[in-house]
Amino acid sequence: MNAEDPGRIVLLTASHRVAPGLLSWPAWQTLHAADRVLCAERDNPQLPYLREAGVTVEHVAPTAQELVDACAGGRSVVLLTSGEGSPALTDGLARLAGSGRVRMPDLELLPGSYDLPGARFLDLVQIMDRIRIECPWTSQKTHKGLAKYAIEEAYELVEAIEDGDRDELREELGDVLLQVVFHARIAEEGRPEDGAEPFSVDDVAATLVEKLIHRHPHVFGDETAETPQDVHAHWLRTKAVEKQRDSVTDGVPLGQPGLALAAKLAGRVRTAGLDVALPTGDGIGYELLALAVRAEQDGIDPEAALRAAGRAYRDAIRAAEGNG
Repeated sequence: MNAEDPGRIVLLTASHRVAPGLLSWPAWQTLHAADRVLCAERDNPQLPYLREAGVTVEHVAPTAQELVDACAGGRSVVLLTSGEGSPALTDGLARLAGSGRVRMPDLELLPGSYDLPGARFLDLVQIMDRIRIECPWTSQKTHKGLAKYAIEEAYELVEAIEDGDRDELREELGDVLLQVVFHARIAEEGRPEDGAEPFSVDDVAATLVEKLIHRHPHVFGDETAETPQDVHAHWLRTKAVEKQRDSVTDGVPLGQPGLALAAKLAGRVRTAGLDVALPTGDGIGYELLALAVRAEQDGIDPEAALRAAGRAYRDAIRAAEGNG
């Protein structure tokens, strides 16, 4: 070793969202080649795997000066840090470098693992688990008690989409996702009042993955689809096989808003090629039904159309109040 060589510091980070031990090849090479490997955390999840790989780790929390001194003579020192890094240490190294009085070792930040797409979902599941256990309000909620919030959040998401507000859209998508994770966390407990048979958010995701693969044979199988109409036809065929329904109206939630319900039924009738006369009767309900069916036939979402008209009406009201 060259006595004047200041050496090399490697700050090795690893994502807590990736299984410990799954480090990159450059990370393993650096660990095996280092003169010293240091880690301040005795419970760092990487430690058992480093031991298995024959890497000796010293449990020390060096100061910036101690770390610089350890590298003197051309030595290479790897510091295994948490996912958040070591701000105090890096700030100390920056101060030493800025002083101009210390010949600094080469400093390298080496990510040993990276987050995969969707990795932050793991954080959400962990946070939800803790809140369910520790929060007095959250811990008492049931599927039925939460049902109204799912409807409210869905409407707020639709409003964000129609407003074209990207920031609001991102937030409302998160609120809808919270409902999914919340209900899955409740279901995991298998309490009698919530249905008894437990399942987790992984089961929810697995069911959805299986459904998406099965309903997209043109993507994951041997079928072909060149137009959106072809895709829709595939979807309807596979869905019909899965559900084995006795009526085209099966699966249509009757609790949805009236215009949306009418349009959904009209769509089922049209897709099935049925000739069904509209019921007649006195009252505005039958008139609205006819309008909703006509809108669906013209490719218009009557619920969205009425909301748009309602927004215009709201603006007119505000203008009349002098608030426009």
